[in-house]
Amino acid sequence: MSTVEITRAACALSSTIKHLSCNRRFHRKRTFIPHNFSDFRRPGRIRTFTVCMSSASNPLEVCVKASVSTPNKLGDCPFCQRVLMTLEEKYLPYDVKLVDLTDKPEWFLKINPEGKVPVIKLDGKWVADSDIITQSLEEKYPNPPLLTPPEKASVGSKVLPAFIGFLKSKDPSDGTEQALLNELSFLNDYIKENGPFVNGKEVSAADLSLSPKLHHMEIALSHYKNWSVPDSLPYLKTYMKSMFLRDSFVKTCAAREDVVTGWRPKVFA
Repeated sequence: MSTVEITRAACALSSTIKHLSCNRRFHRKRTFIPHNFSDFRRPGRIRTFTVCMSSASNPLEVCVKASVSTPNKLGDCPFCQRVLMTLEEKYLPYDVKLVDLTDKPEWFLKINPEGKVPVIKLDGKWVADSDIITQSLEEKYPNPPLLTPPEKASVGSKVLPAFIGFLKSKDPSDGTEQALLNELSFLNDYIKENGPFVNGKEVSAADLSLSPKLHHMEIALSHYKNWSVPDSLPYLKTYMKSMFLRDSFVKTCAAREDVVTGWRPKVFA
């Protein structure tokens, strides 16, 4: 059995265990959780639903970007996905409010005048910025732990700007592709020596930040540049597949068409 097949099998088993465990909680609490966001058909441009994954009594309110292509779906914000993945990995209950960023409602602008997502309500106060949100969640809900050691926290942090630089480039010889390859090669070598995840055997906050960005990179560069991660980086490719198969990633992942649409302004700027 190949490494990828083993990874897929392990992820599938993990997802099954989580699903069965959560189902027991749901049955006891008589809570209905949809398999997808389209199960909710409420009027208006803000869609609210509850995802309950723990015995905590008060779901956390979190505002995230709404899909521009499909009603009642999550939008294409990797920073929102990072926060939602953190909530999923910590089995915390949460209420999602999908916000149409092209027509922001007044109540949302009162919460965050800058009009940016994600925003989450913690201890009665609205907190913005995915870095601050995930750090606050780790401090308030330390188990299961997702903290990445400081010396590893910045692993892969240069991938996003390198990806954007290459995506925006109009000159094939300007070095932006090579700059991205350099960052991906570093990440590949790091995973080879320290993996399978950034912090070793267990998923940590660094993986939840990095994986949505890698997913956006994969989709956008495939669509606009006909480019993909080269086979010469096998450890990185296995890492990406492993993260993209995690239950927390699948549940919080934006539709491909939203990712493509979201990056279009960068390409044609």
